[in-house]
Amino acid sequence: MTTIGYAAMLEQFHPTDLLEWCAQAEGAGFDAGFMVSEHFHPWTPQQGQSAFAWSFMGALGTQTSLTFGTAVTCPGFRYHPAVIAHAAATLGAMFPGRFWLGLGAGEALNEHVIGGEWPEIGIRSAMMFESIEIINKLFTGNVVKHKGEHFTLESAKLYTRPDDEHRVPIYVATAGPVNAKRTGKFADGIVTVGAADEKIGMLWGKFEEGAREAGKDPSGAPKMLQIHVSWARTDEEAVDQAMKEWPNGGMPFPKQDIKNPEDFAAMAKMVRPEHFVNRVLMTSDLAAHTAHIQHYVDMGFDEVHLHNVGRNQAEFIEVFGKEVLPALKLG
Repeated sequence: MTTIGYAAMLEQFHPTDLLEWCAQAEGAGFDAGFMVSEHFHPWTPQQGQSAFAWSFMGALGTQTSLTFGTAVTCPGFRYHPAVIAHAAATLGAMFPGRFWLGLGAGEALNEHVIGGEWPEIGIRSAMMFESIEIINKLFTGNVVKHKGEHFTLESAKLYTRPDDEHRVPIYVATAGPVNAKRTGKFADGIVTVGAADEKIGMLWGKFEEGAREAGKDPSGAPKMLQIHVSWARTDEEAVDQAMKEWPNGGMPFPKQDIKNPEDFAAMAKMVRPEHFVNRVLMTSDLAAHTAHIQHYVDMGFDEVHLHNVGRNQAEFIEVFGKEVLPALKLG
């Protein structure tokens, strides 16, 4: 059965406001929990925020009762994988069975701040999967040493961690076949942030192939999706807020190598409403939003997390909770 979640976008909203909206979303029926964005910078200066996700999630765990996780954090630049393991194990110990760790290969927007070389995607992917190896070793509670291609760990042990029954699962956001197969081998689930149906099917196939090669049953591995929508009371408002608040959603090119919010703001001047087609659904029509979400439910996603790109979060949660979520056929 598919569940519907709420995307807590820290690059757009003050964390105190987001805590209130997450609690409201739980009450409104967004029962998949929360995908928490993990950014150092917003995409554009206009978005205006970028709170520290790990602090926010500690508060989120006390204010809500659902699951939550990072969508996604990057190991190897701002954080050594041992630091991520430490943070994840602490949340796992505080909120048993509720926290999941979402990882990705990273974006220069967030990771360039420490300086140094920004490597190509192949190297960043290798760093991510080596990080997963380190994190999983640390999750055992054993003393861990590691000397790999990208990371060194000297006599490290996590003393605060969940019990084995509530081990923190690791999910990986991936958009290519090689990493999807590796994700199946080394991670517990896969995260997709929008893609064409054919591409999603290909990614799932590669993920399942990797899981089977590792001796795992892929049928039990969560498949998670985040989709961006723009809902407002009128179509004009829906388009305007997407253009103003989430222009990066209309940029149909890779963004991993762009370093500064100001650069995204400059590129946003070239974005037009038609650039959001098949990327962000912009409409006031609740039936259209219901059909859009239902499509992904029917594809077989276990969790679909919704991000409304506008500032009207409380109204979005209320309206979708009353009129959209009850209309979905979740299986």
